[in-house]
Amino acid sequence: MVYENISKGIFRVRPNRFIAHVETEGRTEVCHVKNTGRCRELLVPGCTVWLSESANPARKTRCDLIGVEKVTARGVLPVNMDSQAPNRVFGEWAAGGGLGFVPRLLRPETRFGDSRFDFYWEQGERRGFWEVKGVTLEEDGVARFPDAPTLRGVKHLEELVRAREAGYEAGVCFVVQMPNMKWVEPNDGTHPEFGAALRRAAASGVEVLAVECAVTPSTLMIEKRIPVRL
Repeated sequence: MVYENISKGIFRVRPNRFIAHVETEGRTEVCHVKNTGRCRELLVPGCTVWLSESANPARKTRCDLIGVEKVTARGVLPVNMDSQAPNRVFGEWAAGGGLGFVPRLLRPETRFGDSRFDFYWEQGERRGFWEVKGVTLEEDGVARFPDAPTLRGVKHLEELVRAREAGYEAGVCFVVQMPNMKWVEPNDGTHPEFGAALRRAAASGVEVLAVECAVTPSTLMIEKRIPVRL
């Protein structure tokens, strides 16, 4: 996944979920934030952020805020914040054989029951669903999900269990939008119900997978699988 027209700025304030004020090239730019989550541990006043300039002259905001440099005890950690990116890179990765096979069909946004899963796939006699979760929360080199309570996430896990019971293969993939993580684990301190639902899903045969991305200011690419600790 490649972004165009990248520039660097200094984050100042986020008046609401959708916009941020960023100092760049000697001026204050009002930017669209491509992540409506809280991201309080990422968007700290004075931090360095990455912007992608849109080619659409009709937009209200000229730039998207897509990434941040998080200062940690282990050094500066590049984090991609684009909430649309995990599905895109997972689709590229899965279509290229990342799951261990090249699917005959890989279709995004497919409904099952009361949910719409991120991907439906077919290969020979096999068929199944994948739900993708982007991960940007890091603590001491451990990636955690979610960063805020997510009833929708619990519902997706419960629906994946029902898909398994209906004869489909089913999986949830945590796409870690930063490098050099030790493992991924459910954030039980923030939303214990999600962690409990994830463990129930795994016990029911839902595959739980985590992949880590290589991150630069202008690119995002799945690099390798990393452990999940339930």
